[in-house]
Amino acid sequence: MRRLLIGDLLVGLGAGALAFEVRFGQTVTSYNRVYLLLSVLLPVVLVGMLALHRTYEGRFLYVGTEEYQRVIRSGLSLIAAAAIVSYAFDLPTARFYVLVALPVATGSTLVVRFVARKRLHRARGRGDCLRRVVVVGHELAVVHITRQLRRERYHGLEVVGACLPAGGDGDVGLPVYGTFDDVADAVDVAAADTVIVLSCPELDGHALRRLAWRLERDEVDLIVASALVDVAGDRTTIRPVDGLPMLHVEHPRLVGGARVVKEIVDRVGAALLLALLSPLLLTLAVRIRRDSPGPVFFRQVRVGRDGQRFVIYKFRSMYLDAEARLAEVRHLNEHDGVLFKVRDDPRVTPVGRWLRRLSLDELPQLLNVLRGQMSLVGPRPPLPEEVAAYPDDVRRRLAVKPGMTGLWQVSGRSDLPWEEAVRLDLRYVENWSLSFDLVIMARTVSAVARSAGAY
Repeated sequence: MRRLLIGDLLVGLGAGALAFEVRFGQTVTSYNRVYLLLSVLLPVVLVGMLALHRTYEGRFLYVGTEEYQRVIRSGLSLIAAAAIVSYAFDLPTARFYVLVALPVATGSTLVVRFVARKRLHRARGRGDCLRRVVVVGHELAVVHITRQLRRERYHGLEVVGACLPAGGDGDVGLPVYGTFDDVADAVDVAAADTVIVLSCPELDGHALRRLAWRLERDEVDLIVASALVDVAGDRTTIRPVDGLPMLHVEHPRLVGGARVVKEIVDRVGAALLLALLSPLLLTLAVRIRRDSPGPVFFRQVRVGRDGQRFVIYKFRSMYLDAEARLAEVRHLNEHDGVLFKVRDDPRVTPVGRWLRRLSLDELPQLLNVLRGQMSLVGPRPPLPEEVAAYPDDVRRRLAVKPGMTGLWQVSGRSDLPWEEAVRLDLRYVENWSLSFDLVIMARTVSAVARSAGAY
């Protein structure tokens, strides 16, 4: 937290200095002396606005998009405040100074927080900076949450023990410190600083209140896991009714103005990317033609929104007889569920292996985005035979357009089990937002650079 605060102060100071240099140069005059003072005060004002928008609260830091959204709102509030004050007091404000200082400060703050988040995630991946957690709940739920937290260590929660209901088999692969009545003692024995209570009928409101009273003496964090699976916080609000807190769940934004904005962003973004990447696309097409005989593009039928079928475009990465040789390699399948994936598939051409490792074979899908069949961000576009094997719940993925990238791609791609890939796609469908899309696109660059799960 101290490093974050120092970083924000330095960002404000740098943005103020840059704006003063760009607008006035290095000469201090009686006219620009007030702007020199503003440049010195900008770090304090920036940190104050960030604090006002609660960007230093631990629950918003280092995980999810809420931290970035609050930083952006802080920057917009600063710009609005500058405009209102200038108009109200009829101040001859140098607009260019404001248009340089505040956007630069906001953008740089986002970069600083992104870098700080990545450093912390790497430390947590090494086993550092982790909170020790005791999980309270039934066996299956404990096993599930433990597996998920171990897979996503960047959350910073390390499960060190569990408290289970009386009469259970106790087989959770963790030290068991007793029943629901022994949670406070379990925290002391396990040297834990966090308790996660999973949804179970034995722990009602009165039991949770008594547990919170026992834990507050040692300032142990109490986290109650909601039974609402993969529902983002901005879709839930608590509405008290006669003293009883009622959790109201908003419906996902599948239609409306936000979807229109997404459609525009997809089409314009695809057109710009096609124009910028046209030299690269031409170079890759030449390499593919020289590497092996056959067409440059691979066309395949996929299923889009509402079950509509369309032809997807990719750079060809396999030999022409790949489909005929599928039976030869069927036994090498390394994926569960309905997907077929082989890490060292002999049907892949030398250039195709390189294209897949860097995800360059996906670039022609920009044509599908331009035609409105896909989005830049969304669930993975499934094959018709995959959709035919979907359970009813999984068909929810078809409520939105498939995407060139998504949570599946930035979370491990083919290295993920089938159930986890489905869960990630459903999470996106339920919690979509423009800021969420921007975060996924930023994480895509990192995932492509690591070649994680790309084969």
